[in-house]
Amino acid sequence: MAEERRRGCLIIIGGHEDRDPRGHRVILKEVAKHVRGGKLVLATVASHQPEGYFDEYEKAFADLDVGELVELYFEDRCEAGDRDKLQVLDDAAGIFFSGGDQLRITSQIGDTGIEAKVRSVYERGGVVAGTSAGASVMSDTMLVKGTSKETHRIGDLHMAPGLGLIRNVIIDQHFAERGRFGRLLGAVAHNPRVLGIGIDEDTAAIVADDHLRVIGDGAVYVVDGTGVSYSNVAEAKCDITLSMHDVKVHVLAEGDSFDLRERRPRSA
Repeated sequence: MAEERRRGCLIIIGGHEDRDPRGHRVILKEVAKHVRGGKLVLATVASHQPEGYFDEYEKAFADLDVGELVELYFEDRCEAGDRDKLQVLDDAAGIFFSGGDQLRITSQIGDTGIEAKVRSVYERGGVVAGTSAGASVMSDTMLVKGTSKETHRIGDLHMAPGLGLIRNVIIDQHFAERGRFGRLLGAVAHNPRVLGIGIDEDTAAIVADDHLRVIGDGAVYVVDGTGVSYSNVAEAKCDITLSMHDVKVHVLAEGDSFDLRERRPRSA
């Protein structure tokens, strides 16, 4: 029997994680734990103006168990094939995607040598972390745009292909803080096969071996549309309020876990 491919860990962060060197930095400590003294590549490609990101994370990781922190950034997609850029990832123990615009990540690195290198790090057991836009991009379909803090209207949602490091889920971030429950319900209504995962700020979902574990100050919300008996997403006009019956929602706090294959939660 062929040996099953070894995969690493995803650390999916809802944004605004504690980066204060005087703070608890629970999530960054988790990233450092998985890096195990190796090299961590900070990919700031999601930002049009990445100045300051690296300095802030360098201070935040300074006394944690990270052997080396290196920045990866490029202005244009054509740079994603540069030998020097690719070599940055050769011996990386982990990659951390910072925030910004998730479409900038996929449009710049999708189907390039950089994307292949990211997958290689993950497949050989490394950690891939992402915050805010860097979290959304991890799923095979990602949320790009949709109204927050309002009841969801059927046509008010934009999605695009993500990196597909985790499949059959769709991820939203800054979840409670920006009132994004409605748009995550809308995303699940479009395809009830996928699990909707909403992550609060300074909170992370750690995913390995089809299990999700929660750390941080907030909650992770899991929307399961398997049992949905009715929705009007395919029938109504685009400005009509979403109607959806028998949807299941789990709210997970720090220490709780969720079996992504069985779609069942476990308490701390």
